[in-house]
Amino acid sequence: MFVKIEGITSEEDALLAIAMGADALGFVFAPSPRQIAPGRVADIVKRLPAEILTIGVFQDEAAQRVVDIVGHAGLKGAQLHGHESAEVTKWVAERVWTIKAFAAGDHAIANGAAYGVRAIIIDAPSPGSGQVFDWKLADGAPPGVPLILAGGLNAENVADAIKAVRPWGVDVCTGVESSPGKKDPRKLHAFIAAAKAAAPVPDQADADDGPYDWRLDPKR
Repeated sequence: MFVKIEGITSEEDALLAIAMGADALGFVFAPSPRQIAPGRVADIVKRLPAEILTIGVFQDEAAQRVVDIVGHAGLKGAQLHGHESAEVTKWVAERVWTIKAFAAGDHAIANGAAYGVRAIIIDAPSPGSGQVFDWKLADGAPPGVPLILAGGLNAENVADAIKAVRPWGVDVCTGVESSPGKKDPRKLHAFIAAAKAAAPVPDQADADDGPYDWRLDPKR
């Protein structure tokens, strides 16, 4: 189970999340209590293990600027969390490893494959609010595109969410914080352990698969 920890604002929390078993870290460049400057992110990511997928989170930012910030900050990819069109998203995705986020219930989810991204996220209508949405709204996700589930997840409900939706991965922010932008070690540990334990049993053909490594992605 791919686990992404969103809203990282410090090197301490980045290293803590990795130590707990996170596969990816998200750094928010969009307006948010967790917003962080690209220069600060560059200082953090250069101290992280190469196998960790580091993602810059943007909202309705100019496509070229997204690519430039990802490169200058030393990130591995971008997450587009606004109303970006399929054309804009594909342009970014042709240049950097990209995730596209959709609000639960958005009819565009069904056309997610046309965005050319490595994965899609289905989130609550108010990202970062810690609100849980009706997981049945994830049923419209397109086949063949890895699905990451977000929106109000925490250690207590992530196993149920995984059982209901069977996503490729999960994304959490508020559910592992002591305050906006500050991660709680106990919540982090409990969430990641619960998510990994709830992962569906793989087919025998996939039994030797280890943790997700973005560097081995054939589409990268």
